[in-house]
Amino acid sequence: MASVFTFAHEPPRVSSPWRTGQDAGKRFNSERCVSTSAIADSEPASDSEVERLEAEPQDGPIEYKLHLLLRPRRTYKTMSTTAGLTGPRANRKLKETRTAKQSVTLASSNHTRQNRLHHLTTQLLWRLKQSSPEHATARGDLVIPKLPEDNAELTILQEPGQLLPGLEESNGALYEIGVADDGTFVGLTKEEMDESMMTLKVMAASLGCRVEVQRMKAVGTCDWHENPEMPHPQLHHEDLWVAEALVIPILDGQSRSTTDDDNGAPRRGASTTEQLRVSLTGPTTSGKTTLLGTLANGTLDDGRGRSRSYLLKHRHEVASGRTSSIAQELIGYEGRSVFNYTCMDIKAWPDIHDRAQDGRLVFLLDSAGHPRYQRTTLRALVGWAPHWTLLCIAASEENAISTGTHSLTGADGALGIGIAEMDLAMAHLDLCLKLQIPLAILITKIEKAQRTVLREKLNSILTKVKATGRTPKLLTGSGPLAADFSEVPDQDQAKVQTEIIDAISQAGDPLAVVPIVLTSAITGTGIGLIHALLGSLPVPPVPTAQDFVPLTLNPEQPAALFHIDEVFELARSRAQSTSDQTSNESAPVVTGYLRFGRLSIGDKIVLGPFPAEDDDTGALIPNDHPSPGYGLSIPHPLSAEYARLSARNALSASRIEGEWRNATIVNIRELRLPVQSIEAGQAGSIQVVFDDLDEGLSDPEELTEKQGNSAPRIRKGQVLAMPSRHMIETGLSLQASTGFKASFTTQDIQSLTVGSLVNAYVGMVRAAVRVLGVTRQRSQFDPREILSEDNDDIFGMSDHFELERTKSEADLSTLNAEYHVSLELLSNREWIELGSRVMLLEGGIKDKSGGLDGFVGKVIEVVE
Repeated sequence: MASVFTFAHEPPRVSSPWRTGQDAGKRFNSERCVSTSAIADSEPASDSEVERLEAEPQDGPIEYKLHLLLRPRRTYKTMSTTAGLTGPRANRKLKETRTAKQSVTLASSNHTRQNRLHHLTTQLLWRLKQSSPEHATARGDLVIPKLPEDNAELTILQEPGQLLPGLEESNGALYEIGVADDGTFVGLTKEEMDESMMTLKVMAASLGCRVEVQRMKAVGTCDWHENPEMPHPQLHHEDLWVAEALVIPILDGQSRSTTDDDNGAPRRGASTTEQLRVSLTGPTTSGKTTLLGTLANGTLDDGRGRSRSYLLKHRHEVASGRTSSIAQELIGYEGRSVFNYTCMDIKAWPDIHDRAQDGRLVFLLDSAGHPRYQRTTLRALVGWAPHWTLLCIAASEENAISTGTHSLTGADGALGIGIAEMDLAMAHLDLCLKLQIPLAILITKIEKAQRTVLREKLNSILTKVKATGRTPKLLTGSGPLAADFSEVPDQDQAKVQTEIIDAISQAGDPLAVVPIVLTSAITGTGIGLIHALLGSLPVPPVPTAQDFVPLTLNPEQPAALFHIDEVFELARSRAQSTSDQTSNESAPVVTGYLRFGRLSIGDKIVLGPFPAEDDDTGALIPNDHPSPGYGLSIPHPLSAEYARLSARNALSASRIEGEWRNATIVNIRELRLPVQSIEAGQAGSIQVVFDDLDEGLSDPEELTEKQGNSAPRIRKGQVLAMPSRHMIETGLSLQASTGFKASFTTQDIQSLTVGSLVNAYVGMVRAAVRVLGVTRQRSQFDPREILSEDNDDIFGMSDHFELERTKSEADLSTLNAEYHVSLELLSNREWIELGSRVMLLEGGIKDKSGGLDGFVGKVIEVVE
């Protein structure tokens, strides 16, 4: 299925053919009947002992070139590298050499130097991609430098430019210059070799790479005449040379010139395409994954879940039809054009980046709908902080408790009673309204709807939406989307613009309008409207560190903050390694989104919080229940079960020392596209190397042993941050919270009892917390307080109206009341951002909400 991060574990290695040249030389010498006793030992051959290389591989990061001249090569009278052969092999080699020379001359005479440089640079780009874990498409066109006059120097073009996107993870490419395709050393004169190296440096610089000469060897001599048309031309005698050069991307120091740029402009090497993050939610049979498959794959469903099959992650999901994990997909938009897998030239996410470069990218996250997987639902709605939410409600389900295939029961009747699909749908709607996230509602499976049932559902939905002060807008499509799924119909685009986008702009708040679309993944009804919405919905402003709390009230705020959702362990490429000894090491890769700030390759960051090395926190959690960072595939623990497990080994986080580990960013992908930087609000993956693992160690075995023993275990919910300049200058460190205080406006929060355990969701953090206290704060508008300030009423007639006023005052006081809840984290310290949204869930899913009826508030105080 699709994911934020994909990786080919075994890309072709950049291995010099000179290492195997000894074996090739042995075979060649045996053909010539020459004794091989001089090189019969098993030690690696030196360059002087290598007489030829193996034939050039068709694929891989190794290229053999007779030369890289941008002009015709001169004609030689004799060349010892070809004259030394005799018999049939010599005749064949001479013929190949003459053919090669003739073809080079024709190419040089019939094409301009600029065309040849373009051909050679494109060939270098292809070889560089051969050593990348994924052959990602480069964004934008390849820019070839314009050559000066024929005889001018090329030195001015050797200054490296910006690294071409897609080459960040390349291990480089090897060029064997002066070598024929079959591995024979032909050689170049010193002048020709220098000119070829100059051309290679110009090619590499245009791609953002550098050239390192690995070896150079004299392989023979040659004779040639200067001005052969003269009666007595001068004869020149020179050596012939072959060389090996490594072309490698330049990663260190790039985009450093813009590190302190505070004007808000994106750094070079970062994606500037607008990105909208959308979460899909709804009951388990509402058709979320099927609809996502239709939108992303560009094909209608067959009624048996064909369009969702490639999105499912686990075998049990395919068998049951229930999604238990978060599926992710990417769709691009530009104008009315839709860029998904129905386009012929789109095979992967980087291709969508290319096509939608001047438009927008919509990152869609599917979530589980069954109450048993409620934490996956909340992870998509709370953890990923979506810009918009698409709530899917099936039109085909009756508004009654189902006892058939749609009955939601767990093992041994874990749910206690059947839960009607409509009750669960209303619970999802209530949750979306509580979270104050811009919302669109999709009524799916419209082809199966009964008029009376559909009318009842729409009435229930409209009533709940209007009760929150929002305006619902019902959209009906003109018919199925065009068969190619590549463009939004004009009438659908116009309807969305006039009824939704203009209404939101006029209200000045994306929460004010709730679009409702009737759709079907089987007939295609409403698909055009959904594409029009996704391509037009407003994107919030770029997030900053001061969105929740001013910087003066929170000086410990870092310069950049990345929330971690998933963790991988993958090998580092040669381009990412800092030394030869560590080139084959693995390094963790974290996925998530950048809350604010900027992060670039080479940045020094901190990651955590981790337990201190002398804390034995692993024993705090039972073996059958991983920590909140390492989720289960199936079965997922219910909230009540999670609370019971936490209560058995409940340990206050204040008794656990928290610490942050220093690391360096070595790789960044923004939605699978390799980039140099990631900007605020963007989702992607970051590979890091911990700085303190290899300090003071030079022995590779000792280094590997230390990494295996002390490499910190990253878990979801942690953060990756870059300290601000103020924190560095003042010596402040990031906080590792042991608890927090949150503010709520609903009086139902008073049902929480002191000492009880609940589940808290803050950002990517899901943690068990203990309730320390619930206090009611004085209302901002208290009639009694205002009355006491009115001295004239002390001896007045207000007592006569006391009974009439009592009820209204109490109601008004309750309406404006604010409740503060103090909470203590258990088992782990966490990064809690002041001012962020928090959701509290009590254990159990026996009610009609399916366990989604929680309390939504705001963090107002953090306890370290």
